[in-house]
Amino acid sequence: MKKISYLYLLAFFITSCEDVVDVDLPQTESRLIVNAVFRVEITEEFVPVEVRVSETSSFFEQNEPTELSSAIIFYGIPLEDDPNLFEEVFSSSLAESQPGSGIYIPDPTFDRDQRIRTTSLEPGMVFQLIMEHNGNRYFARTTYTPTVPIDNLVQGNETLFDEDDKEVLVTFTDTPNEDNYYIFDFDFNEFLALDDQFIDGQEFQFSYFYDKSLEPGDEVEISILGADQQFYNYMDLLLVQTENTGGVFETPAATVRGNVFDITGIDNDSIFDNVERPENFPLGYFAVVQEFKESLVIE
Repeated sequence: MKKISYLYLLAFFITSCEDVVDVDLPQTESRLIVNAVFRVEITEEFVPVEVRVSETSSFFEQNEPTELSSAIIFYGIPLEDDPNLFEEVFSSSLAESQPGSGIYIPDPTFDRDQRIRTTSLEPGMVFQLIMEHNGNRYFARTTYTPTVPIDNLVQGNETLFDEDDKEVLVTFTDTPNEDNYYIFDFDFNEFLALDDQFIDGQEFQFSYFYDKSLEPGDEVEISILGADQQFYNYMDLLLVQTENTGGVFETPAATVRGNVFDITGIDNDSIFDNVERPENFPLGYFAVVQEFKESLVIE
């Protein structure tokens, strides 16, 4: 019986130590998240306009879609002597695709077609996104950036860290005498930012290694996106801060600032550098870029 008594006594002490500990997590103010990277395939009739908006949440909770009071895109070719003005202004009003989705597309109920035709795009065309959310006004500006196609995509035989690594060889030709920037999308939320500092005007081939378990017959889709220097810098920094965390477009790192700014109360829309509000900014990015895609079946 002594042994049994000792066991009961031990169990009593163990269960008595199971106290609930409440941890006071820091309270952070919710931020707007804007995912508005339009990937343009010139073979398609319309630009795939889709603005996804959500709000940051507290710890351990998923970010929830949010609703905009209004959203509109202005676009055109800027004047040479005043880049803040357009030769001719076009617009596209946006509406939520489904209530509560947080996804905004060209308004299908408008009295005229709000979609943007790819044939209207020109290099250097400027796009401005203006949104209202919870009484605040937000502004973003970007320039349509073309890119070059992928010349060749094949599977290689080398490995990097593990014998199960799968190598793909990507070949493209840089446009000469220009400062060019590229974003490569390797599927599975894997990206690479690349500039042409050392490859200007040359054909260039590089290897990319998948550390995922890819089996023979699996298909990967690889894209090359155009980028200006600002978008390249944003993606490059974002990739560094979100490495192995689940994807650059899930929740942008709070320290990486995009090109969407709070302009509430500002009369001059040409002021969108957020200088006066260094801590008041949404997360995410607005870009209109050309895309070329190629697929590869793993052997």
